[in-house]
Parts: sequence; structure tokens; C-alpha cells
Amino acid sequence: MQQNEQERADLVKYRIEKAATVFNEAKDCAELKHWSLAANRLYYSVFHAISALLLKEGISVKTHSGITTVFGQKFVKEGVFSKEDSVLIMHLKEMRNTGDYDDFMDWEKEDVLPYFEEVERFLSKVNDII
Repeated sequence: MQQNEQERADLVKYRIEKAATVFNEAKDCAELKHWSLAANRLYYSVFHAISALLLKEGISVKTHSGITTVFGQKFVKEGVFSKEDSVLIMHLKEMRNTGDYDDFMDWEKEDVLPYFEEVERFLSKVNDII
């Protein structure tokens, strides 16, 4: 479906707001010591932010692997984001997958807590670009 510029701008704004909301959900989960769920929400906050960033550039990607691949090609390769940012996304994606799907695997505070500052920095950078 073709979007006009206003529709696309509205959707970009929505996805940025969703990224912020999901980041706050991650904080709430951490306060409750639900670390695997906090890791899940951290990943999704970054996912929504990247989705907004790509859409602002007129790029629509539907899959998780597509989002990370195109982000790497468009923003990391061009130097807008660092390789460390790309590694952050891959770590969060793996944490989400492991926490959601692997039996007998639950993330702990020391695994998840360090990512909050990195995700906050990443979201701030996306907001500055948008």
C-alpha cells in the first residue's frame, strides 16, 4: 500500500512513541524483577525505533531479520550508527529469542541491567536523526 508523506510521517511518529512506551515497559519489568521480559521489551523498543528510522527513509521491512539487515546496510555501513550499535541489536535479539523460546533459560539482573543505558542512548540517537 502506497502512503502519502503525511501518512508516513504519522506512522514514523507512532513507531517512535511506541519505542519509548516499550522502553518504559522494560523499566517496569525490571522493577518487578522480570528480567527475561525486560530483555524482550528492550529488544522491541529498539526494533520499533529502527522500524521508524527505516520508514522515514521510505523503507518498509516486515521481518526481524530484515530490519536488522537493512539497518546494517543503510545506517551502519554508511557510518551513521556504529558497529557497536549493530552488536547491541544482535545481542538484544538473541536475548529475546533465548528468553522467549529456550527452556530452562531465564535472564537475570546482571545480564539485562547493563543494556538499559545502551538502549536509552540508542533511542536518543534515533530521535535526534528523525
